[in-house]
Order: sequence, then structure tokens, then C-alpha cells
Amino acid sequence: MQHIAEQKSYIKMEKITKSFGGFLALDNVNFDLRRGEIHALLGENGAGKSSLMNVLAGHYAPDSGQVILAGNAVDITGPSEARALGVGMVHQHYKLVKTFSALDNIALTVPHGAYLPGVRNLRSKVVTKMKEIGFELDLDRPVGQLSVAEQQRVEILKVLVGGASIIILDEPTAVLTDEESTGFFQTIEKLSDAGTSVVLVTHKLREAVRYSDRITVMRGGRIVDTVLPGDITDDQLIKLIVGEVITEMPELSESMGDEKLSLQKLNLASVTGVMALKDITFNIRAGEIYGIAGVGGNGQAELAMLLMGLIEPDSGTINLAGHGDITRLCTGQRRRCGLVFIPADRQRYALAGELSVAENYAVSGILRHEYGGWLKVNRRLVRRLAAAAIEDFDVQGVRHLNQNAAILSGGNAQKLVIAREFSSLPSVVIAHSPSRGLDLRASAAVHEQLRRARDTGAAVLLISEDLDEVMLLSDTIGVINRGEIVAEFSSPADRQKIGKAMVH
Repeated sequence: MQHIAEQKSYIKMEKITKSFGGFLALDNVNFDLRRGEIHALLGENGAGKSSLMNVLAGHYAPDSGQVILAGNAVDITGPSEARALGVGMVHQHYKLVKTFSALDNIALTVPHGAYLPGVRNLRSKVVTKMKEIGFELDLDRPVGQLSVAEQQRVEILKVLVGGASIIILDEPTAVLTDEESTGFFQTIEKLSDAGTSVVLVTHKLREAVRYSDRITVMRGGRIVDTVLPGDITDDQLIKLIVGEVITEMPELSESMGDEKLSLQKLNLASVTGVMALKDITFNIRAGEIYGIAGVGGNGQAELAMLLMGLIEPDSGTINLAGHGDITRLCTGQRRRCGLVFIPADRQRYALAGELSVAENYAVSGILRHEYGGWLKVNRRLVRRLAAAAIEDFDVQGVRHLNQNAAILSGGNAQKLVIAREFSSLPSVVIAHSPSRGLDLRASAAVHEQLRRARDTGAAVLLISEDLDEVMLLSDTIGVINRGEIVAEFSSPADRQKIGKAMVH
């Protein structure tokens, strides 16, 4: 928007520097945001985007530099001070109390007065906002029982209902469908038109180009350039971000074998008694990627947990070629049968943040006795293979192998998980939103690993709320709606027909 481009800055970040130990995350960064602007912030994982926005949101204290709001220097000493100044942030990793309801989580950060009348008034505001955005959410359900996509909606509602004048969105549509994303950005545009300033941290170039007024690219903790969307091509933008042009095209399987993983009439009731999964039946052949497409909250999380062995179905069977019925086997037993898992919630199910990077990488190999026995682990071999995997999978932010995995950014943590899961030759891969929060280069690398597993004879189940990802990778696409597989398509498939089945 031309009028935005001509406005003065509403908030400025000047010469922001931030280090973590010996790692320089932000190097004299200058960033500005104008009133009513949607400003996209792009860059690879570890480029410094989230670190910069965490400084603005009061979660990190800069080593040096200052923030200027409406012409006045401000001291943002914590999240409370940031919120008081009108800064709200939707984090990539959610700040939610899992045992509290969705409404109670919103109430924790949104002032609402006396408890009972205040909560009733807050509920009304939240419901109104949900209708505006097009979200569906059970406000009284504990957050820990919600899907990843539903938890993200709670975070978005916390900021929107709180009435922030500056909103930072860190990968806000990572687990939203096309329709949800369109509705979400329609709301963001309305907020922008009303004077709200928005920072959009995203890996989705299409979103940045379509919805932003300006685009700033970061690389290695520094600002590379700030451009107008209409003044740059996609290839030029990609080159700014990664230094080269990366393009992915669909590559269907050239050879499929016999059925390897078979799900037959799986049923699962939720804690409320509603059926989370209904007669789920499909088969995956060796050398096939079977993609599950659907709006978040339609049973994807339950299906993934069931296949990982974290919960058991009420009825139905899971059969694995060569091993028979594995329905009642625990996670460890399934791993010994050749199954590997890439869960959507890596912090909860895939990583132990307090353990080192090397230990997180090696745990699967230790279970397979690849580093010696339990009483004597070959630590030199662990370190050598971990270092090689970190380099091969481009896991950035690793200063030494003994640092805690919790220090890694979301995208780099995901790379570590994937490096570990593919350290063996898997028979079956269960991948739930595997590229969520990853940059272009990392996403392409993950996709290549999934294709490589398929091409070496593995059966791959891809569960993703990103329809682009499902259509790019899948040989067969099953659509899940209200816990049921309601349609199945062979690739290449019609996007409109898939979308219709997702919301019908």
C-alpha cells in the first residue's frame, strides 16, 4: 500500500544486539514498523527473526540497542511491559496451561474484571472474534486435549481479544488450511486498516507477497534488505533468503509394492464421548506416500498418537507386513518393528530439552544397541555420528554437542528430530506436520528424506494441515473430516475437490 510506504515509523528497533553464550543471534539490527502496516519478516531458521521479535515482546533483553515507540524511547523489561505498550505476540511454541480450558488461558492474559461476570463478558468477546475469523473451538475443553491447530487458535485469540495495537505473528498459519488462512488474513487486513501494526514472521513466501506492505529479509542475525512486494520476484526473494533459488516439484513414486501398513476400522472415542476417529480404514503400500489432508482438529492428532502407540483404539486393528497385528504394541515395540515417528509437537513427544543435542540424537541408536550395550555406550561414536548428522541436516545454532536441545530454535529442533528418525533404514514413517516452522531449504531437505524413505521401500504416512505439502509429496491423498476418511484421491489430484471434501 503506497500510503503505508510513505508513513513515518510507529516503532523502531535501533542497533539491537543479542548473544546467547558465545553465539551472536542479533548483530546491530535496525527494524521499523509503521502504523497500520503488515510487515513480513523472512529468513532461514536461525536467521534471528524470532529472537528479534522476542526482544520487542519483552521475552529477551537485548545486550545493546533501544526501542522507540511513537517517537519516545521505551524500556521493555518483560512481557507485561510489552503488553502495556500494546505489543502482543503469537509464538510458534505456545504459552498455554494445558490443564486450563481455552477460555481460562485467554483470561490469564486478557483483563476481564471480577471473575464470574468478567469471564461471561470475555466469553462473549471471544465468541464474537471467533465468528469474525471463522475459527471453531471448544472454549471449555482443556487445552491439553486440543489439537496443535486448535491450540494455535487459542494463542491467536489471546492477542486479538487483548486488543494489541502491535501484533507479532510467528508462523501463524503453519497448521491452518487454505480456507482458514484466508479467513485469518482477512481479519488481519481489517485490523491493519483500523490502524493495528502487524509483523508477520513466516516461511510462506506466498503469504508475505500477497498480504504484506513491506518485506524484510534476515540472514545470520542481520538485515539483508527491506523491499516492497511488488518490486521483487519470488526467485529474487528466495535468493535473498537463502542465497540460491530453491524449487520443489511433485515426484510421484515410480514403484509401489505390496501393502505394508493396514488400518482397519479404527474407532476412538474422545474424553467427552464424541467419536474422535470413526471406522478409519486405509492401506499404505511399500514405496508409497499416503497423505492425510484435513482441517485441523478433525482427528489428525488422535490418529498420529494412536499410530505412535501413545493411545489405543476402542476397536479396529493396525497390521504391519511381516509383524502382523501391532495394535496393542507399545511405542518401543513398534520402533523395533521399523516404525519411526515425526510428531507435530516435537517439544512434548520428540525431544528432551534438558538433555544435550548429542543425547537427543543418539537415543534411538542406543535403543537399537548401535553404540554398544546399556552399561557402556561408545560416546566417541555417538559424537562422531551426531556431528555428521547435524552437518548433513543443516542443524544451526549448535555451538557444541553438549549444549541442551532446548536452546535450539523451533526449526532447528525439528531438523534434529528428523536427523535422528532417519538414522536407521525405516520400514514405516509416520510424519505429522514434518516441515512445520521450517524454512525453504530445510523443508526441501525434509521432503527429500521422505521421498528417499519411500523410494527405498518404506511406507510413509504424511499427516499435514498444509495442503500444499500434502499435494506436493503424496502418491495417494485421503481426506479426514470429523474423524472419518471421507474421500481418497490418486495424485495428481484436483485441489478444489480435496478442499471441498475437507469442509463438506
